[in-house]
Amino acid sequence: MIADFQFGRGSGWALFPEGTTYKLSNTKRLRYLYSADERIATVRAKDGLLTLSMLGARRLYDHLFAPRLRVTASQEAAPYVARGGTLFAKHITEVDPEIRAGEEVLVVDEEGSLIATGKAHLSPEEMIQMNRGPAVKIRKGADE
Repeated sequence: MIADFQFGRGSGWALFPEGTTYKLSNTKRLRYLYSADERIATVRAKDGLLTLSMLGARRLYDHLFAPRLRVTASQEAAPYVARGGTLFAKHITEVDPEIRAGEEVLVVDEEGSLIATGKAHLSPEEMIQMNRGPAVKIRKGADE
């Protein structure tokens, strides 16, 4: 239900198919969700929303139609971002207009390939109009 609320209808089934396991925090609350031994997502303690691993990002990427939740990095910035570097506003070429600051996003290169997952720090308008400053703080890059 959290995934459906956060990412859209059907996202829960896409992220967490049969066989998904979990671990509780020290306070006995749901914290980590796994597929075999690989983490899919973490439940943030402060608000109960999900942060994605690359496995979770790949599953969501396959489930959602472009441009939903996607931020496109320029070709020159894509290798840096794929290694876990912050995506700056001047290197953004396209963005889903429905993204909100603070939301988990999927970062893709100009060819549409998933290169990272992270947290948006700016609104879509700011990402396109600004020429400086961090736009997406990368949580995990594909090449890390």
